[in-house]
Amino acid sequence: MITAQMVKELRERTGAGMMDCKKALEATGGDIEKAIDELRTKGLAKAAKKAGRIASEGVVMSYIHGGGRIGVLVEVNCETDFVAKTDEFKELAHNIAMQIAASNPTYINREEVPQAVLDHEKEVLRAQALEEGKPEKVVDKMVEGRLEKFFKENCLLEQPYIKDPDKTVQQVVLETISRIGENINIRRFARFEVGEGIEKETVDFAAEVMAQIKG
Repeated sequence: MITAQMVKELRERTGAGMMDCKKALEATGGDIEKAIDELRTKGLAKAAKKAGRIASEGVVMSYIHGGGRIGVLVEVNCETDFVAKTDEFKELAHNIAMQIAASNPTYINREEVPQAVLDHEKEVLRAQALEEGKPEKVVDKMVEGRLEKFFKENCLLEQPYIKDPDKTVQQVVLETISRIGENINIRRFARFEVGEGIEKETVDFAAEVMAQIKG
């Protein structure tokens, strides 16, 4: 039997509507954890459909770390000014700015990576695999696998989310879309680090950001 308390608990844990929570519990025999997965799956599917809608409102969020050692500006868009002013949207934008400070991505998504960069990366990875003595027949598969690692390290949406490494930034964005009911788009960002590009003693400020978040 699905009780009102069960529906209430699921709603508090997911932010989903009451009817959606009740249907998810009924579909999973009252199992709260399975119902959460059910809501997440359906929510992400709905969010994917919203992802094509125009998002022209939003915020430009800033994040400064270490007394001004690292600075980030990121533009995160949504569909309405109303959502742009909500705490949930602002928190997402803030967390994305922190993500950029800590993980130092180069691109927003893999589609932004120039073909020349991909070609060069493939050449380097192929040469590495051959240098390791790998058979020619498996080199191409190894290159593709290592290229996926390149995307995860350099593309913001594919990076592990700093506050929950089991999810990617893309998954977190889609989950937020499913809750607020509007498309969200990370449009552009800039990251500055004091002394970047100048030869000097190396200080890993990105690691400091991660330590602060985890602390």
